[in-house]
Amino acid sequence: MTTRLNQIIAVEKSIKARAAAALTEAYHSMQRIEPLSGIARTYRPKDEEGEHLPPESKKVQVLAKDTIDKVVTSMSEYYDVTASKDYSNCVAKADIVIDGKTILKDAPVTYLLFLEKQLVDIRTFISKLPTLDPTETWTFDAAQNCFVNESTETTRTKKVLRNHVRAEATDKHPAQVDTYTEDAVIGYWKTVKFSGAMSAVKVAQLLSKVEKLQESVKFAREAANSTEVLSPKVGKPLFAWLFTE
Repeated sequence: MTTRLNQIIAVEKSIKARAAAALTEAYHSMQRIEPLSGIARTYRPKDEEGEHLPPESKKVQVLAKDTIDKVVTSMSEYYDVTASKDYSNCVAKADIVIDGKTILKDAPVTYLLFLEKQLVDIRTFISKLPTLDPTETWTFDAAQNCFVNESTETTRTKKVLRNHVRAEATDKHPAQVDTYTEDAVIGYWKTVKFSGAMSAVKVAQLLSKVEKLQESVKFAREAANSTEVLSPKVGKPLFAWLFTE
């Protein structure tokens, strides 16, 4: 039966956990001296008149060799499945294809995983790009290399003093005059706004493209992970060298 790379990836974590548990258990069992120790003794009285005692014995409960064998079995499985993943990753490749066009050919599965994570950040960056104020009318000015809006004209005013005669002067009384200020137009401002932001339409197009790229990378990664795995048996030769005299 053919084994695929995605199947190996799916079981690797549980095999790793079992191997780690077996190694930890073996380590702790080797720290307890009592289960590793046995004894057998008999009693002989000094003479026939002496007291006769029954023999005593205690069997060895744990053998270091058996513990090593268990560790080797468990760790060999873990080493083999990791080797299958890593060896197969060297040959697991797929094309990134968008709308029938190959954007990137023979991308390794490890790079596709990297790219998939990176595109999440790129999408976030694009989604936060500044957009032009929709309440203004903008056109691109090649000379300024940015957007400009339609010019507007506003007035500049200045406070000036004015007099209001409430009562004319007579031969008996001076004129009664009130003083007040008035905003008088003294000039005109012509304003043109510039912006380095992007149009909302352009940002939406970029978001659409990066999302399409994200989907294509996921499809490529799934295709690469469907590669038939290599099955090197590395555990037994490694441990055979280590524990064989």
